Amino acid sequence: MNASTCTIIEHAELPSAQLPGLRHRTLAGHEHGLDQLSVWRQTLEPGAATPLHRHDAEEVVLCHAGRGEVHMNGEVHRFGPHSSALLPRNVPHQIFNVGQEPMEITGVFAAAPVVVFDANDEVMQLPW
Repeated sequence: MNASTCTIIEHAELPSAQLPGLRHRTLAGHEHGLDQLSVWRQTLEPGAATPLHRHDAEEVVLCHAGRGEVHMNGEVHRFGPHSSALLPRNVPHQIFNVGQEPMEITGVFAAAPVVVFDANDEVMQLPW
């Protein structure tokens, strides 16, 4: 990204992708010229979850609506609107929507692009 230029991204014009029960849109990332930051917006339907995964970057998950749980290191951490989950790098975790409404979250990563690994430590091929 040019250090002397402001870039405006219209979210509605960005492509979206899906996994079962999960809608994803990359709001800002490597494809926009960033090399140290990625921002993802996701909606998890009631009962849906992200795959078990890890990434080589710290992550902050901001919850805008709904109720969720982060499962990590054998522990369950509940969170909801107006709260954030701080996730360390390289620790496998999974986010579940445990509420009755769609869960709206934004993930902020200290990397661009974000490389995601599955439970077998294989690079996860995501549709985004």
